[in-house]
Amino acid sequence: MLICRTVAECRAAVAGFRQAGDTVGLVPTMGYLHDGHLSLVAAAKARTDRVVVTIFVNPTQFGEAADLDAYPRDEARDIALLQAAGVDLVLIPEVAEVYPQGDETIVETTRLANMLHGKVRPGHFRGVTTVVARLFNFVGPDIACFGEKDYQQLQVIRKMTRDLAFPIEIVGCPTVREADGLAMSSRNVRLTPEDRAAAVVLNKALTLAEDATRAGTTVEALRDLIAGTIAAEPRATLRGLDVVHAGDLAEVSGPVTETTAIMLSVEFGGILLIDQREVTP
Repeated sequence: MLICRTVAECRAAVAGFRQAGDTVGLVPTMGYLHDGHLSLVAAAKARTDRVVVTIFVNPTQFGEAADLDAYPRDEARDIALLQAAGVDLVLIPEVAEVYPQGDETIVETTRLANMLHGKVRPGHFRGVTTVVARLFNFVGPDIACFGEKDYQQLQVIRKMTRDLAFPIEIVGCPTVREADGLAMSSRNVRLTPEDRAAAVVLNKALTLAEDATRAGTTVEALRDLIAGTIAAEPRATLRGLDVVHAGDLAEVSGPVTETTAIMLSVEFGGILLIDQREVTP
């Protein structure tokens, strides 16, 4: 497995893959890898000849410096996991490599980035699209794999890719969960034992919403059901609840008659967790 620290090294290595006639898959990560990340690697391996993983804790998508500083990191462990998973190349750039001195260009999906979860974390999706666009340019993959847990992020990246005509297929991969249903996230390790136990309420709320949708319900009743379930957990603070049309994230109301996306943002002891579910009547 090749480990590259600069864009030039990465581009040279990928050029070698291309000369051999290989297709290339990309899995962008911020490191501190778990089975959810490795499922993205497996999806990329199943679709391409070579897999590139990036590890970069992107400062432009964090609202507070303290949150950025607290983000967990373990490069040696990440490298070992990726090597065992059969990854071909890992790009681990410094901040100055991604954002060179004098940098002033941003990439933003103006509508999708500033609605729903984007209101909870202003500027977050602008940071995501800016860094992902740069990673796409660094690697030039055929496909890129992203988790469906970050549902709005997935739609934002799909939109950016289409609008900027990147010749890249965006592959959405199912959310990977712990045995008790909590969606895997690098932030989970920052939870206290009590908050970790309470965090299963996200999956509980989404499962109840899914059952209610199958039985027949309205968007308004779904909101009340989910908000009530979260409110019943004293350690949980609801920060965002969005029930929208799947795909374009348009507002919906009345009876649920088609596939609908539910996105949750819930805080536990200062740690913000997100989860999502597509529900179909």
